[in-house]
Amino acid sequence: MYRDERDARMARRSPWMDQDLDDFRDLARTFCEKEIKPHIDTFIANKQVDRELWNKAGEVGLLCLSIPEEYGGGGGTFAHEAILIEEQARVGDSSWGVALHNGIVAHYLLRYGTEEQKQEWLPKMASGEVVGAIAMTEPGTGSDLQNVKTKAIRDGEEYVVNGAKTFITNGSQADLVLTVAKTDPEEAASGISLVLVPTDSAGFSRGRVLDKIGMKGQDTSELIYEDVRIPVANLLGEQEGQGFVQLMEQLPQERLIVAVQCVAAMEFCFEETMRYVHDRQAFNRPIWGFQNTKFKMAEVATEARVARSFLDECIGLHVEGQLDIPTAAMVKLWCSERAQRVADTCLQLHGGYGYMNEYPIARAWADLRVSQIYAGTSEIMKEIISRSLPAPV
Repeated sequence: MYRDERDARMARRSPWMDQDLDDFRDLARTFCEKEIKPHIDTFIANKQVDRELWNKAGEVGLLCLSIPEEYGGGGGTFAHEAILIEEQARVGDSSWGVALHNGIVAHYLLRYGTEEQKQEWLPKMASGEVVGAIAMTEPGTGSDLQNVKTKAIRDGEEYVVNGAKTFITNGSQADLVLTVAKTDPEEAASGISLVLVPTDSAGFSRGRVLDKIGMKGQDTSELIYEDVRIPVANLLGEQEGQGFVQLMEQLPQERLIVAVQCVAAMEFCFEETMRYVHDRQAFNRPIWGFQNTKFKMAEVATEARVARSFLDECIGLHVEGQLDIPTAAMVKLWCSERAQRVADTCLQLHGGYGYMNEYPIARAWADLRVSQIYAGTSEIMKEIISRSLPAPV
């Protein structure tokens, strides 16, 4: 038997881990246990996390983990981001949109921003003063980003932004929104640009916090742009028309983030269900005493182990800068599909209690469903993968 939980973790340590990351995991775990776990029900009731959570995370160094220290970040790698995602999932939370803030929005700024943009925004994102969001999806446009209708038309030294976005993570709390817009409405992909829209801009407003079947504590919102004027200097990139390429370059990391969330959720579901089947009695014995339970949990353990192995490989590749687009699509597809299957199996083993929202397994089951949709649907992942397959000689 393992002496304690840390020994157990070390016994199944991912190959990309090291002592620094072990120590960081302890920090992330302590924060999630103290600042998130006791407040999950409140987050769900309010449809958003407490704004103070962002500031507390900034104070202990959990924001912009993989952003260089010169911009206020932690100077770490994607491995640090993965650990925070895992520890958030371990306490059963899906409300805090830190993975998008840290691993997506901040990296668009780091990769494509001017020095002035990076100096202005990244330190504030690292402290928690500014919460970031990215607005891609529109009421009539999902995966087909080439056909977004939101426009950013230049007028002298300003862009005038008009349009609407939906399904925007961190939407109600964001202070800065990276907005996908057409700077040339006559073009498809080559007409797309990313522009930085501060949410205190005149003409910017927020619609509803959307009522979802899962992730109920996440402030997924509608955004509205009505003649929003922003400086031309808020263009992300050296010139107009680079937005689509920027999106394609950053999507592999976004998809890897989803895969991390899914595998962490699988492991969470397994641990929750193992506790339940050993404690719950039926026909005068623990549910664990039935062969079907043991066989189902053996399947869950195997699914989680296989997914973890593939994920570990992809994290290692990404830290080395070698994760390609098809492989990112594969890990997102595999882990999201398998996670939903694991959650369904675990919910079934909880019986009627698995259908009650007060049980973490019910929330996990509902939360995971969107993982097969956002960052590119499973169908889009298959399309990307199929394009990389070699034709027969």
